[in-house]
Formats: sequence, C-alpha cells, structure tokens
Amino acid sequence: MKRTLRLLGGLVALSVVSVVGGSLYLISYALTPSDTMRAKNESARRDMVAGYPFLGPWLDSLEARGALRDTTIVGPDGVRLHAIYAAAPRPTDRTAVIVHGYTDNAVRMLMIGYMYNHDLGYNIFLPDLYYHGSSGGRAIRMGWKDRFDVMRWMEVADSVFGGHTQMVVHGISMGAATTMMVSGEPQQPYVKCFVEDCGYTSVRDQFAKELKEDFGLPAFPLLDVASGLCDLRYGWNFREASALEQVRKSTLPMFFIHGDADDFVPTGMVYPLYEAKEQGDKELWVVPGAAHALSYHDNREEYTRRVGEFVGRYIE
Repeated sequence: MKRTLRLLGGLVALSVVSVVGGSLYLISYALTPSDTMRAKNESARRDMVAGYPFLGPWLDSLEARGALRDTTIVGPDGVRLHAIYAAAPRPTDRTAVIVHGYTDNAVRMLMIGYMYNHDLGYNIFLPDLYYHGSSGGRAIRMGWKDRFDVMRWMEVADSVFGGHTQMVVHGISMGAATTMMVSGEPQQPYVKCFVEDCGYTSVRDQFAKELKEDFGLPAFPLLDVASGLCDLRYGWNFREASALEQVRKSTLPMFFIHGDADDFVPTGMVYPLYEAKEQGDKELWVVPGAAHALSYHDNREEYTRRVGEFVGRYIE
C-alpha cells in the first residue's frame, strides 16, 4: 500500500513538474521570441519594399524632405518606447494611429501608412509596441497592457499634429486586437473611429488554437497554468486579455475586416467580435480569398476605398 502511494505521489509530482515546465516553455515561446523579432527588425524596410514596391519612392521622398521622424516616450515602468510619424502632404487635422502585429514593428505597417498618408491625405503615427521594433520591454504583451501605451501615443500624436486632430486607430492582427482593446476604454474627444483587421477574440482563444495546432495539446491544464505564471511574472493573464469584452464596451464606430482564408487568426473569430459591438456604428467586410493580414496586399484599391469611405463618415 505504501509503495503504491509513493508511486502515485511520484506520478503526481512528475505531472505537476511537467505541466509547470511546459507552461514556462509556452510563455517563453510565445512572449519572448527574440530571434524572430531581431530578423524582422533587420529586414523590415527591405521586406516591405519587396512586398509593396510603391513604398520605395514614397519613403525616399519622405526621408529626403526629413518628413519621416522618430519620437520616444518613457512607459510607466521606465521602459523607452519608440514611434515614427509623418505629416500629411497638405496640412490637415486628420490623423491615423497605426498599430502593428505580433513580432512586427512600425516599419512593417508602412503600407497602411502609405494608404492613409499618400492616398487619403492623413497624418500618420506608427508606434513600436512594447518589446517590438526599437522599443524596450521584457516580453510581448499581446495588446492587453499595450492598450494603455497606445492611448498615450494617441495623446502624443494629437499634440504633434496640432492638438485638434480627428483620429482613427487602425490595427492589423495583434495590432487589431490592441485596437479593439483600446476601444473599450474611455476615449478623448479627438478619437472618432477604429479599424480592426484580422484581430483575435482573446489571447486565451488564440493561444488555445495555436497550442492545439502546433503541439496537439488541449488548453487545460497547460494554458491555465501558463496564464497564471504570466500573471505572476508580467502582471496580466490570458483570460482577462479579451478584445471581445472590450468591444462590448466600445461606443465609437468600428470597421471589422477579416480574410475568409485566414487560418492563423481564424475567420470565425470576426463574427462574435462584430456581434459583441452593440453600441455605435459598425461595418463588416469579410475579404474573399485573403489569408492572414493580406487583405490590403491582395485588394489594395478596394481596401483603400472601403476604409476611406468608412472613416470619411466620421472624420471630415
């Protein structure tokens, strides 16, 4: 009997160690993928011009005129955060704050910057999120705590562009989730609308999907333990990081965009997000044939037209 109990105790202890070890690996794998991010930082401009050739002459022109500028702020924990920005070709109070995705950076959102600045005549402001690009930080925060940094950047953008802006916030992928998370907070009068492109419902939902697909594992108990460890280490957990719940609180207009061939952030996530928005105007565009984060790339003219028409209803 004692031997059986010792064996069972050993198996339980081994299981606990395995779950905790696996959870620590999951946190490291998901939130501190430094090699991937370093490579993206180093090749950002080259990759963007290769994928969007029209960006080359535009960027050259901005840089020749000293129009593409850098700025920094210091976050609440003392971490230096970085952003780039450019004024519109003609003076205007219309401003777009543009938020990048997971392991990306501000430079890798310059195609959307081009759309707003070159095509629609907006000032543009593109932050590097915490632990991304030229910003510091300990780990990726999946948009949740980033929402407060983005709101500070929105204040900076309003100030930089004259203090009387009309502002849209536009994000893709994790940047879209961040945008939706921002939308659920009280807003300044200059914020007029939001555009989210292929954002996830919650961090837990997205990680559960990745855990099953990449490792063939169920969410429980690994993801729940990892969430608790993330809370202990970084001060937030996967369940509270919910774009869905933030959208429920959002009152300003929102344009939801998602490719119908998206298998990274599944297309099915956009429907509960759209339904959750019960306050304020909303519009949904499910883009035929578009894979993850490629709706603009594959449908540049229509994307520009639809976004321009949507934001134009709320920004003069």
